[in-house]
Amino acid sequence: MNLEWLAQGVGIIAFIIGITTFINRDERRFKKQLSCYSAVIACHFVLMGAWPAGMSAGLNALRTLITLRTRSLWVMAAFIALTLTLGLAKLQHPMELLPIVGTTVSTWALFRWHGLGMRCIIWCSTVCWVAHNFWLGSIGGTLIEASFLVMNGLNIIRFRRMQRRGIDPFRVERAVIEQASARADGGRAG
Repeated sequence: MNLEWLAQGVGIIAFIIGITTFINRDERRFKKQLSCYSAVIACHFVLMGAWPAGMSAGLNALRTLITLRTRSLWVMAAFIALTLTLGLAKLQHPMELLPIVGTTVSTWALFRWHGLGMRCIIWCSTVCWVAHNFWLGSIGGTLIEASFLVMNGLNIIRFRRMQRRGIDPFRVERAVIEQASARADGGRAG
């Protein structure tokens, strides 16, 4: 088996892992599954020789897990700086800018947004990844990101319709964020 087939096989595994990511309303499960997908797709890109995309996806995996613990602006800035530094260092073609832009945008979204807003921003980031993966010839990468585009888009519409009917699809997520803020404020006051 040659490296191309191995790389495409790893991409298909990433597709299988990632296909259900965006149906999660629970932010913790969403982020854990997204992180797992990102780690596997990073391996795929490295095997394909797409270093900027591999580094961006690898940073995505780590960054997504870290956002479960903190939404610190300093940590966000560090990940954006790492994405730009590592991604731009290996840049060989203008299309390789797309995963760097996508990762930067999604980093901002995961650290500063939640709920529907976060999903909308990540949808825009996904457009960058779809275009890059198609250009690269990544079968699994193109399939999964195109699936993310459709699934996340449909879930954005579904969640928005729920909100219009007075249903909060992110009620649990919002409660967790409020509890974390209250603990942080209590820690600062004491």
